[in-house]
Amino acid sequence: MAKAVRMSDIAKRLHVSTVTVSKALAGKDGVSEDLRKKIQTLAVEMGYQSQKNKEENVNRYTIGIITSYRYIEKGQSFYWALYERSLFHLSQNGHTGILEVITEEAEEKLWIPRLIQDQRIDGLIVMGNFSFEYYKMLEQTKVPFLILDAFHAELQQDCVISDGYYGMYIMTKYLIGVGHREIQFVGSIDQTSSILDRYYGYCRAMREAGISVMAEQVLPDRDVEGKIFVSLENLKRMPTAFACNCDITAYTLMKQLQALGVSIPDDVSLVGFDDFIFSDLANPPITTYAVDINLMSKRSVRQLLCRIKNPNSPIRHIVVSGTMIERKSVRFITEK
Repeated sequence: MAKAVRMSDIAKRLHVSTVTVSKALAGKDGVSEDLRKKIQTLAVEMGYQSQKNKEENVNRYTIGIITSYRYIEKGQSFYWALYERSLFHLSQNGHTGILEVITEEAEEKLWIPRLIQDQRIDGLIVMGNFSFEYYKMLEQTKVPFLILDAFHAELQQDCVISDGYYGMYIMTKYLIGVGHREIQFVGSIDQTSSILDRYYGYCRAMREAGISVMAEQVLPDRDVEGKIFVSLENLKRMPTAFACNCDITAYTLMKQLQALGVSIPDDVSLVGFDDFIFSDLANPPITTYAVDINLMSKRSVRQLLCRIKNPNSPIRHIVVSGTMIERKSVRFITEK
């Protein structure tokens, strides 16, 4: 029998103290977020199980995690982070997670995921937006599932989403607070529920400031297949600021503007949403709304396990708040 992995084994691999490992795995303060992620990831790789899970006589479940290929292509790393965090929280509770990537053809033809066909899983986490017909097909399989980072009111399914509405409200209100009034929303509002939520948050902040929102103040950011594509040809006039529905879009837009000789933030300001990779890669770094990926994943795992154990319990729609991260992509027209 293989020797059980201890906290000291993890500490030795990372050259930190056992106390630091203990704090990181317990979610306590005193450990930087980067180090916490390294410790948690290594704990999963080494097969560490907490003493609580060893002592408790609990069922062990195998959970499928599916997402569309379009969400994990190059540049779409947000869903890899959600997957890794979900995997970690499953393993910490003694459960196993298996990923299956769904192709566009499989979604269009409503093919049942192989994980379900082979009867390998007890429940399913569905990451990202799929067609309504695909969700209905999943319902018909009778496998308990939870939707992560998407919402459909017509479905009677648990879901966990970030607070897109109030998050973008906060970001737009911030732009208005530092003097911007000509603010363009960047996002294809008919593509996903999360983009639409963020657009409504933008509209509320603009309305509260007495600023009318016209159709031409919405700039689409992706093609029909969901790939990021911002066309400045659709821009009627240059605003003083852009409120982008995600950091990938903000990064893409920044590169296009800079290629045209537009200086960020001297000529135009912009903000993003998610706080994932691209906001820090950009030059200047992008002011954004940080989505709490870890808490979203944790709540998803917890709710799905509750659903498996209590299939008739009330449906839960869980909204996870984040925080604004102020960087260098916004010019103050007036003092805050």
